[in-house]
Amino acid sequence: MSIDLAPFVKSYDVRGLVGSQLTSEVVEALSAAFVDELGAAGTDVVVGHDMRDSSPEFASAFSRGARARGANVVSIGLCSTDETYFASGTFQAPAAMFTASHNPATYNGIKFSRAGAQGISFDTGLKAIRDRAQAYLDGGLDRVEQEGTHREVDVLADYAAYLRSLVDLSGIRPIRVVVDAGNGMGGMTVPAVLGEAAGLPALPIEIVPMYFELDGTFPNHEANPLEPKNIVDLQKAVIEHGADLGLAFDGDADRCFVVDEKGAAVTPSAVAAIVALREITRVQAQNPDEHIRVIHNLITSLAVPETIERAGAEPLRTRVGHSFIKDEMKASGAIFGGEHSAHYYFRDFWGADNGMLAAMHLLAEFGSQSEPLSSLADRFSPYPMSGEINSTVEDIPAAYARIVDAFAHEEMDELDGLTVRGEQDGVFWWFNVRPSNTEPLLRLNAEAATREVMESVRDRVLALIRA
Repeated sequence: MSIDLAPFVKSYDVRGLVGSQLTSEVVEALSAAFVDELGAAGTDVVVGHDMRDSSPEFASAFSRGARARGANVVSIGLCSTDETYFASGTFQAPAAMFTASHNPATYNGIKFSRAGAQGISFDTGLKAIRDRAQAYLDGGLDRVEQEGTHREVDVLADYAAYLRSLVDLSGIRPIRVVVDAGNGMGGMTVPAVLGEAAGLPALPIEIVPMYFELDGTFPNHEANPLEPKNIVDLQKAVIEHGADLGLAFDGDADRCFVVDEKGAAVTPSAVAAIVALREITRVQAQNPDEHIRVIHNLITSLAVPETIERAGAEPLRTRVGHSFIKDEMKASGAIFGGEHSAHYYFRDFWGADNGMLAAMHLLAEFGSQSEPLSSLADRFSPYPMSGEINSTVEDIPAAYARIVDAFAHEEMDELDGLTVRGEQDGVFWWFNVRPSNTEPLLRLNAEAATREVMESVRDRVLALIRA
């Protein structure tokens, strides 16, 4: 019986259980469909993979399917997702990355890109790829007469050198940084970019490594730093080593999370504001007449657009999700984009997201001044936030209707879920409620100018969601 692709071809990637959903046959069909949909026969297609046990096999299956439809496969082997974007941008070729990011070891997936690291979402090609692949699975894969070629290329050194060219860390003060790679791909990319493993000059950065061994079974903790339990080891190590800060990467190393010298988490919104300010200042110096735009998604702190506006740039508010933001980066010409999920996008990186590059900007900013990171971060985190709170809800439309009725007299929009804004005793507040794409969940994010008001709004909305 053919596998139904619909349950695990998501809004902007493929993510499924190995064996029961993702198999070599499924991957071959998806890769053939990818080549067909993008018209890539006779041209290069990049494929890379993370350290999960199933990833090398799936990358090989992708190569077979793509070559069967006439594409020339450029295999870059073990890599971070950032590296596939680099290869896609450098070679101007479509790309596929095999990873399930922060998901447990039983999962794997595919992140597709068009040439130049442009995103592919369900509405901009992924649905068509799914439907073509389903037809191949059900009816058999057609092979072209002139099959494509396969070659292997190592891009790690060029990737590291390119990032070093974007952010100069050579002149910062000496700093000590604990890095938790979570047994993911950061264990390979951090020594190359911030160390000397790729043959680059030493930086004034002492790296204290944690869980750098590549291991797709994630023996120490899940490679999902968004979950507080997964950064506990890092927080302890920062204090034990007297480090200036800590960095945690997710499994495919495209997201970076930060803790300060006290072991406290620095919000991704604060990181986004810091990087935005650096990028705005840099572009203003290069081209004073440019109208600068910076993207933030709708669940980042209000401090992010405030920082952008104070610096003389235009903030652009978007939906959550990397494919949407990549599309907006291209359409608007924005120089930077930040999400509260710790995805950071750069015009100088083909509009794609790169957690390592964001980390380098943070290190450069921190290392160019004398105050501790906690003080620096506090300046960009003025408002209390709830963090994302997930609630299992059987009847999502009913919960949604209860919220709309309760806040009917407040300002609302439905750019992505429901965002409501208001004031309580002269104190601003806002919240956003979004349904999950894959589970019966409602996700709540709230913020206010004071903790008391934030907690009041948060609790009121949660009561409505869970009624």
